[in-house]
This record gives sequence, structure tokens and C-alpha cells, in this order.
Amino acid sequence: MIEKIKELTKDTIIYGISTIVGRFLVFLLTPFYTNIFPPYENGVFSNIFAYIAFINIIFIYGMDAAFMKYSSIADENDKKKVFSTPFLFVGLTSIFFSLCLFSFSGTFISLMEIPVKYSHLYYYIIPILLFDAVALVPFANLRMRRKAFKFTTIKIINILINITLNFVLVLKFDLGIEAIFIANLVASIFSFVALLPDIIQSLELKVYKEILVKMIKFGIPYLPASLSAMIVQVVDRPIVLSLTDYDTVGIYQANHKLGVFMMLFVSMFQYAWQPFFLTNAREEKAKEIFSKILTLFLLVASFIWILLTLFVEDFAKIEIFHKFHIIGSEFWGGLYIVPVILLAYLFNGLYVNFTAGIYIEEKTKYIPLVTGAGAAINILLNFLLIPIIGIFGAAFAALTSYITMASGLFYFSQKFYMIKYEHKKIIKIIALIFITGSVYYFLWFNYGLEFLSKLILLILFVAALIALRIISKDELIKVSKILLRIK
Repeated sequence: MIEKIKELTKDTIIYGISTIVGRFLVFLLTPFYTNIFPPYENGVFSNIFAYIAFINIIFIYGMDAAFMKYSSIADENDKKKVFSTPFLFVGLTSIFFSLCLFSFSGTFISLMEIPVKYSHLYYYIIPILLFDAVALVPFANLRMRRKAFKFTTIKIINILINITLNFVLVLKFDLGIEAIFIANLVASIFSFVALLPDIIQSLELKVYKEILVKMIKFGIPYLPASLSAMIVQVVDRPIVLSLTDYDTVGIYQANHKLGVFMMLFVSMFQYAWQPFFLTNAREEKAKEIFSKILTLFLLVASFIWILLTLFVEDFAKIEIFHKFHIIGSEFWGGLYIVPVILLAYLFNGLYVNFTAGIYIEEKTKYIPLVTGAGAAINILLNFLLIPIIGIFGAAFAALTSYITMASGLFYFSQKFYMIKYEHKKIIKIIALIFITGSVYYFLWFNYGLEFLSKLILLILFVAALIALRIISKDELIKVSKILLRIK
């Protein structure tokens, strides 16, 4: 079992390099945006990118997941067929969707509530979506072939191009927020071009009907499921806009971005986890391995949560060149939502863990039910809570929806693929997080939190992990050995 966890850890670290470095580099744009653009303009482009994320799900409609599923069980002779079919079909449908977006541009601009002054930005959305969609299956192919280094290299160069163009086009050419869209488009085109050699190597110019039907049957449930999941991730921005204004959206988005560090951990785990459980599902002790991985994941995530919760305010207010801050001072009023956003991403990580049983047993038809429930709760709570408690309501809605999704997927996964998780430890960790969070907010709103108070809370949190026998000295040594043996 140690060797299998070591294998997952190695892949997690490799993908983590691209994910951590990449997302951190992208996060560097947050200080740039919040110090250069006012909350109103931050709100405008944040709202548009929320729609881009949502429409992207329609462009891919679960075919990347279907490809990974059937690629993992395909014979070597069928690998090209399994790649070519979804790649070509997604390419054709993406062109069709792009033409629809262009033909009905006026309607979509109105629906997205893009201000007239910025309506031209809509026309960058279409090619960004097209190039991102046709790159998804090739990227998934790199993951399944365990070409983690190439995957990492392309992703990081994409991000470096994006960031460099942001700085150059804003600071030198004074293009304002239009620069953000130009930079994203150029970076998306680069990724597709960089993937071309692998595409050509794996491609047959034929769509195989039998394979396509299987993939569509597997992938289509991901369309409503992925749409629901994306609703959970981005619907709060349009709702905040409808109930408040662009300034509030800008403040909310900037502080929401500070949850990136928990999202990084979950993302790097997810990249390695999906291929790992698919290829190890037939192992004799697979369920025992999966159980231990969940406990280790939650333990690491809880430690990341407490560190970021306690010290994110200090981080956000760090001065740069005695003139700027990590987060512009106009946005500090939303810092109190960050611990809730971090916790929401932690529960998203639990959801990712529970996907194993659903994938292995091919019960993806239950995913739309789970994510749909999460999306419905998210929308409902946003409309109910934002008028009462502002953007904290939006953050709480996100947390509640992720808890709902994790709980729902746990139920269905256990129903079809029972795993004996370490329930006592898991309950103790989650309870400790909520108790610590309650103490944190009580002190925040009533007395304020000094550095010493935060340090004491951190020490008490770690001490509680040991006192409650959630983690022992032997387990610490064992985990350390797994990491140290990675070569």
C-alpha cells in the first residue's frame, strides 16, 4: 500500500509543480489588477470570465472525462481510435457552438450584462472558448500517457505568456481590461499549437461511431453535472451583480481569489487522483489504499486551512515597494470571507475523493443529481443571504453547496463501491475545523486578532490533532518517509 500511495504522491507533486507554480503565477495578477484597476473594472472582467467558465462546460460536454475512462481500458491497438473520436467530434461541435455565439452576439451580450462601453470584449470570448475546448482532450491524453513533464511545461508557458502580455499590454500600451482578454486568447492559441505534435501522432482522421456512442453515453451525464458544478463555482458573481453592483463584485472576486491556495492543493491532487484510482481499481487492497488516502488528504487540507485562515489578512496587507499591497486597500473590506471560501474548497476536495467509486462502477448518472442539488442550494442561498449579510452570504452559499455535493457523492459512492473510511478520524478533523472557525470569527468580530492570538490558535489546533489521536508520531514518520523516498 505504501508503494501505491508513494506513486500517487509522486504524480501529485509533478502535477503540483504546474498547478502550484501556474496558479501562483496567475494569482500574481490579483495584486496587479487590484492595484491598477478600480473595483468596478475588476467586477466587469470577473463577471465575463464567470460566463466563460460556464460556457466552456457546454463546449466540452464531458468528453474529456469519457476519453480518460475509455483510454484507461483500451488496448494499445485502439489508443488512436479512442483519442481521435472525441478530439475530432469536440472540434466539430466547438466550431458549431462558436458560430452560434457569434450569430446571436447581441442577445448574449445583453444576458451577460456586459456594459455597452465594454461590449467589444465579448468577441474575445468566442476564440478563447474554441481553442480551450479543442485542447482539453489532448491535455487529458498527456495525463493518461503519464507525460506529466510535457503537460507541466505547456501549462506553465501558457501562463507565463498570459502574465507577460497582461503587464506589457496594460502598462506599455494602456489597453486597460481589454489586455486581459488578448493575453488569454494568445495563451490559448499557444497551448493548442504546442499540443499539435502529440495530436498528429495520436490522430486518425476518422470518428468511430461505436466508440463515440459509448463516450457520449458516459460523458453526457457530465454536461448537467459539470454545468451544475460550474454554477456552484461562478454563479455567485452574476447574482452578486444583480443584487448589488460591479464594485461589490470586484471586491468579492478579489477576496475569493485568496482561496486559490486551497484550490491549488485540491487541483494538484485531482490531476493525479483520477488516473491513479482508474489504473489501481483492480488492486487487491485498492479500497484500503483509497481509505487511507482520504484521511491523509483531509489531514493535510485541514492544516493548510488553519494556516491560511489565520494569516491570510497579514499576507493580503503586505506592502510592495512601499506603494502597493498584495491586495489593493480598496478591497480589504472583503477579507473576512476568505476562511469560508477556503473551507468550501476543502469540501470540494472531499467531493473529488468520492468520485472514485462513481467512476469505477460507471454510475456517472448520479453525478447530475448531486451537483444539481449543490447548484440549487447555492442559487437559493445567494438570493436569500446576500441581501442580509452581503458577500459573506455568497461565501456561505458556496460552502453549503460543496458540503451538499460531498455528502451526496459520498452516499452514492458508498452505495455502489463501499469503502471502510476512517470515520472517527474524519469526523474529529471536520469538527475541529468548525470549532476553530467559530472561535476565529468570534474573536475577529468582537476583539480583533493580533499575531500572538493567531499563533496560539495554530498551536492549539495542532495540539488538538495529537490529543484527539487524529495523528500520531508513527504516522508523521510514515508520511515523511513516503515523501522522502520519492525520487
